[in-house]
Amino acid sequence: MSQDDYIAKQERAISSITSLLTGLRKLSLLHIDINQESISKWQEDNITPIQKDILKVPTLEDWREYLADIPQRLTLYWDTLRQRGDNTLTYQAEDRPLLLKFDYEVLINGRDLPEPCNYSLLEIKPLPGQVINKKLQPIVVVDPRGGHGAGIGGFKEDSEIGESLRAGHPTYFISFSYSPVKGQTLETITKAQAVFIEEVIRRHPKHDKPIIIGNCQAGWAIMLLASERPELPGGIIINGAPLAYWSGVTGRNPMRYAGGLMGGAWGTRLASDLGNGRFDGTWLVTNFENLNPANTFWGKYYNLYSKVDTEPSRFLDFEQWWGNPVLYNSEEIEAIVDELFIGNRLTNSGLGGQNKIFRNIESPIIVFCSSGDNITPPQQALNWIIDVYPNDLDLKKAGKTIIYLQHHSIGHLGIFVSGTVARREHRQLIASLDAVKALPPGLFEMIIKDVKDKQGNVIDHQVIFETRSIKDLETGDTDGREDEKVFSLVSRISETNSNLYEWLIRPMMRLFISEPEAQYLRDANPFHVNQVAWSSINPMTWWLPGAAELVKANRRPVRADNPLLAWQEALSNNITNVLDVYRDTRDSTQEMCFYSVYGMLNALTNSQANYLEQSTVNQSKELTHRLENSLTQGDVQDATIRILLLLANEAGMVDRDFLAGFVQHYRETKNYNSLTDRKALREIINLQSLLVFTQPEESLNTLTNLLPSLEVRKEVLESVAISEPALIQTNDKTQALWLKINDILLGEAAKSVPAIKKVAPVKKAVAPAKNKVTPSAKQTVTKPATAQKAKPKVTKKPVADTVSSKITKPKTATKVAKKATKANNSIKKNNL
Repeated sequence: MSQDDYIAKQERAISSITSLLTGLRKLSLLHIDINQESISKWQEDNITPIQKDILKVPTLEDWREYLADIPQRLTLYWDTLRQRGDNTLTYQAEDRPLLLKFDYEVLINGRDLPEPCNYSLLEIKPLPGQVINKKLQPIVVVDPRGGHGAGIGGFKEDSEIGESLRAGHPTYFISFSYSPVKGQTLETITKAQAVFIEEVIRRHPKHDKPIIIGNCQAGWAIMLLASERPELPGGIIINGAPLAYWSGVTGRNPMRYAGGLMGGAWGTRLASDLGNGRFDGTWLVTNFENLNPANTFWGKYYNLYSKVDTEPSRFLDFEQWWGNPVLYNSEEIEAIVDELFIGNRLTNSGLGGQNKIFRNIESPIIVFCSSGDNITPPQQALNWIIDVYPNDLDLKKAGKTIIYLQHHSIGHLGIFVSGTVARREHRQLIASLDAVKALPPGLFEMIIKDVKDKQGNVIDHQVIFETRSIKDLETGDTDGREDEKVFSLVSRISETNSNLYEWLIRPMMRLFISEPEAQYLRDANPFHVNQVAWSSINPMTWWLPGAAELVKANRRPVRADNPLLAWQEALSNNITNVLDVYRDTRDSTQEMCFYSVYGMLNALTNSQANYLEQSTVNQSKELTHRLENSLTQGDVQDATIRILLLLANEAGMVDRDFLAGFVQHYRETKNYNSLTDRKALREIINLQSLLVFTQPEESLNTLTNLLPSLEVRKEVLESVAISEPALIQTNDKTQALWLKINDILLGEAAKSVPAIKKVAPVKKAVAPAKNKVTPSAKQTVTKPATAQKAKPKVTKKPVADTVSSKITKPKTATKVAKKATKANNSIKKNNL
């Protein structure tokens, strides 16, 4: 090494250390602000009841009533905990059956496959009164194996399975049992799930490929499946699924530091060896609960106590699912932690060294995440898109459509189990399946707007897809991605420590731990002890069943306006705030330790994360030449789609009802069940979208080459005007673009073209019901979504006949056109 190189290296090291110290200083100031905010909230919650005069002095009668209620309430509370323990023991004695609120039939048991596993394919039976429309696209819900018990996708009616059945879709469920098959690996599970999807496709050969829904762990699992077998899914919906594990916001997402603070994945190997080669999912559940000690140690139990007359049923249902974690083979959990949680190889280097494997996925992808999710924050759910597709052109050139829906407050479990989320977000996701098929390549945000009546009650929802860019995702990661660089060093240290453990400790652990010892250690976990200690096997609880029945027969709950309840609530809030302050202090300390240790090591080794070194992808000469040739090639269908895309691109959004109507029309006027025909439509949309994105002016000016006849041009413009007046009237830019399109296609004849009538503001949007598409209430003229059942208009001219078969032309096109012309003529002067 020359002297200059040596000096440059030392200068880089000094610069790195200086940057580290500056970053740590900013981080410490951030932590101070966070902790001050927690303390301020604590103080505010203590002062507010006094300021609002909520804490009143109770009377003797208030005390008598409150003290009489306490023993009754405690008896019911303790009896509910006893029932939880008994339910757990009964569930274990029954070999832990699947917890579903729906009847089902097992189609394939994974244990019977050539490479057996503990997964199964179930066909879900509809509830009484529900009718399954076999013409609809089948939906497959994949149960997440994230440590907790099986059945999260359908352990109550307001769930993903429930919404799928409500919409009339043939519904299937991929579930798992408690104990894995010996030798089962992630690859084994992926192969089994591929067999399950193939069976669903076989049962519905004339319809679109199934939509696959995956929650949390199942989300990245089906993404891997779709990467290896891209021909299987017809669409993917992933809810709360972490795919970019190093991402997050400083000061808000502490769970990503756990691997580094533990020194890597050697702890996972130790836990597996203590389980005789099987990892207890209880540890994953405990990690989740530790994120929110206020809820774990106080909130959920106080909620049960304060609502003991109404809450036990919900509490017991949730605890039976949550309180019975499953097992993993050591090979499974080690691969998950090494490759995903710590290695981040899904988007970094890819599993098995396959770089950016998600580029293989062909079907549209919908990502549902939440800002309130502390397990999978939006950055972990979305940053993989940036890693795989560095810019918008790269995404569009690949022909990929990605939509994301972001909730602003719901927590991780709420994404899957909340009835409110199921009735709103999941219902609209399922209702949007047809619309998604017509979206062009690119990135979109799905926006759900509540439609309210005069009293402010939500009566419906309007769904739109707003255009987004890769830069929007980068902006969403508010503190940037520089903080992720040190995680590559964590991965290397983890690999070293894991190797040392396997060489020095694992052989001895396997000699001393057998299945009886492993089962004893599982039963002795505090998580399980807390449940069983309250069960009927504890002789101290013998009196609870009879006492609870007696209390229910003579129940006298305290009045809701008793002032002592306000004091009780204030005390509960105080305890919650104390635990929140503890949580924030703990998380701040851990985060500071993490960046102090690994940040210093990173500065000294000058380690860099290769996947962050992304270069802008420029248009290749081949792509440019292909696009230039495509500008003047195409027919009526290409031109119509290009016009709609130009308008949508100018509007920056597309309404779901229009997209669903487009697909419905194509389905009825074309042999949509033909795979070749569906691919042809998708290729046209992909190509025209790429042309509009890269060469918008040229795409507009070359429309005349696609529509050589004036008669055909008029037909196309009339069809677009009738089918989507709301899109044309979105804003001043879209109106100006529409006039420009008329000028280009019609020239002087454009002056005689009727203006488009301005539509009324949106008051109510009606989502498509099952196989039928309902028009949005924001339109004042008939949309194609309401008129797709009819045959298109037929004329004697060959050119016009071509138009009628390839453009969106409702049954009553002639009548509608006359009405539209009459209405437009009345305001023609104002618009033109």
